[in-house]
Amino acid sequence: MHRPRLTLVLLGLLTAACAEVIHKRHAPLSVEQIEHRLQECPVVQALNEEKIHGAPQSASLTSKLFTVLFPSSSPAINALLATAYISGPPNFLLALCPPNIDPSSLSVMVAFAVGGLLGDTLFHLLPEIFLGEDEPDKVRFVMLEPNRNLLLGVAILVGIVTFTAMDKILRIATGGGGHTHDHSSQEHSNGAATTTATSPKSQEKELRKRKASPKSKVDTPSTTSSQNQSVKLAGLLNLIADFTHNITDGLALSSSFYASPALGATTTMAVFFHEIPHEVGDFALLIQSGFSKRKAMGAQFITAIGAFLGTFIGIFVQEFGGRSGASDDAQATVGIWGTSLQWGDMLLPFTAGTFLYVGTVAVIPELLETGSNKSEEIKKTLQQFGAMFVGAAIMLAISWS
Repeated sequence: MHRPRLTLVLLGLLTAACAEVIHKRHAPLSVEQIEHRLQECPVVQALNEEKIHGAPQSASLTSKLFTVLFPSSSPAINALLATAYISGPPNFLLALCPPNIDPSSLSVMVAFAVGGLLGDTLFHLLPEIFLGEDEPDKVRFVMLEPNRNLLLGVAILVGIVTFTAMDKILRIATGGGGHTHDHSSQEHSNGAATTTATSPKSQEKELRKRKASPKSKVDTPSTTSSQNQSVKLAGLLNLIADFTHNITDGLALSSSFYASPALGATTTMAVFFHEIPHEVGDFALLIQSGFSKRKAMGAQFITAIGAFLGTFIGIFVQEFGGRSGASDDAQATVGIWGTSLQWGDMLLPFTAGTFLYVGTVAVIPELLETGSNKSEEIKKTLQQFGAMFVGAAIMLAISWS
């Protein structure tokens, strides 16, 4: 097959064959306008016909499913539908959860969610951010703009730093506990006794402290009251953190749907897989903080409002904050710091940064915790890695198809 060599030859002729098309007008053109001009070139049109001829005749199963779930042509409506999908079903599943569920039992589900979240970030979000989305009926050209790539990297870093700061503040507010996605370190007070769901190593340290200090053998009423207040504070702070986290989920959904329908659909799947263990873990923490099952479910539905708030913020920024897709007849506008980027283009890399933080710093340390039973830990580790592989493989398969 000589198609690769033929394609290279055709691309090599683009400069000469399309120069007149690109320089039709003396006014500066945006990257999108240059792309549109290139599509008028006969060589590019021939490449488009070849791509259409080689495209599969029928849509894939995932494409058909995404079409059913997101039938609208409006990215705003599809983003709101996606927010409803990630907010409703995971919270309704809480009705099936027993009040005494142990968050540490969710480790395999958490590993699956990590694989899906990192898979979506590495296979979908980052390629879309730097290269753009493929189009089924025409070839696309990537215009190199170094400063644009630098700003996109800055936005990713800002997303990571933002979540790091939030996590740090919550750790300080709770006396070191904080709100990561690891709910196994939260304490549950019951009368004069305090039981912990920490790892075996933490339990050993706590036991040594109690043995070393005579005052710690018996909890006084004031100590018990202080512990109850600390647990309730941790529950309330967890609700605030969950609300904030849901806002970033909404931003991620809106920005991804404005980038492309396929990216929005895959991001919805990744967030959905992540939300199930997240919501169950938060539900268990609220029960430990003294909430009844009904009140805990109600609180989780209230925090789901944050996802819709984030979606509306994202839609507003995309619609009114300017995006790089200008019309062909409009003169090129100068974006952020002289690049082609508009503020609406910064949402997707920001949310990619938050996903990277959640999938690595906030969750993986939980998967690294081990107990004293080596055979049991090896079995659990294999299950976790298997679940993580399946989650990432699903995202890869969707992207590949």
